[in-house]
Amino acid sequence: MKLFSHLQIGDHHVNHCEDYFLTAKFTEYHLVTAVMDGCSMGTDSYLPATLTGKLLRKICKEFYYRSFIEKSIPNTNTCLEQIFNQLFKEWTFLSKYLDLSREELLNTLLLAVVDLRDQNLELLCIGDGVVCINGQVTSFEQNNKPDYLGYHLKEKFEDWWNNQPQRITAKKVNDFSVSTDGVFSFSAFDNKSYKPLISAPDFLLIDDFLSGNGNMLYRKLIILEEEYGIRPTDDLGIVRVIF
Repeated sequence: MKLFSHLQIGDHHVNHCEDYFLTAKFTEYHLVTAVMDGCSMGTDSYLPATLTGKLLRKICKEFYYRSFIEKSIPNTNTCLEQIFNQLFKEWTFLSKYLDLSREELLNTLLLAVVDLRDQNLELLCIGDGVVCINGQVTSFEQNNKPDYLGYHLKEKFEDWWNNQPQRITAKKVNDFSVSTDGVFSFSAFDNKSYKPLISAPDFLLIDDFLSGNGNMLYRKLIILEEEYGIRPTDDLGIVRVIF
């Protein structure tokens, strides 16, 4: 398995990158990948995306040790539900502890759990995001009105969970990526002449060029900038896994 990740501030953002990403083991056989995007209209929009990543890291670490001690390996769908159930609890506690307003809790979240044994995957997207599975790109778009997790922390988790429409189940995954929607924001940054344009999303999420290099995504972004004259105008967070 090859694991690639990259985080980059967009040209239209000045002070902070509002995206974040996470990769972590949930059990001995389950890998979690996630990307988050803070709401630009929220308060300190870089904060909730980063905090979500830190909370997910904590959750994965605790469950990993617990599953090791108990010798218990849940199925992939159960892993996904357990992660979000605990994230619900952690965010509820943290928002009260830090006295955060609702506007400080707004970020998208695209999270996938993959079983490393059979390469089956379960995914849930909260708000906007982009996923590519075996060369098939799916874009979750909520018309600039994402239904953030922060809107629902006072609800019962079971009620919220049972009403999530943006789910994907995939079998025998050989190559998959999760990305923030910044992957669609590439644009020319000067008037110089470059090579004819190519699709940045396809180049980053599908094309396997440089897959033998651990810095594949970074190298590809340099190529897009230096050879094709385009850079992301929005923040960009990507995790890609190739088996």
